[in-house]
Amino acid sequence: MTARRLRAALLLAAAVLRAGHWRLYADRYRIELTPRSSRFCPDCRGAGGWWVGGANPEMAACNCWANRRELRVRLLPVPAWPDEPPF
Repeated sequence: MTARRLRAALLLAAAVLRAGHWRLYADRYRIELTPRSSRFCPDCRGAGGWWVGGANPEMAACNCWANRRELRVRLLPVPAWPDEPPF
């Protein structure tokens, strides 16, 4: 794959992720795709939810992102934390 085709494929992937309202996170241990709210949603208008009143107000999540699954691909195992410091 040439550099020009690779760049075009990456730009196309970024456009698809934005149009589908996904957030991409990648590092050496995992790749994550998480949903984000749609700014054109008629219910929340891009805020992702609304506050439900009462003595202890809570945020009610909108269906434009809350009912969508997160996708994770593990690449490398995460190194274990030592129980005690090495000194």
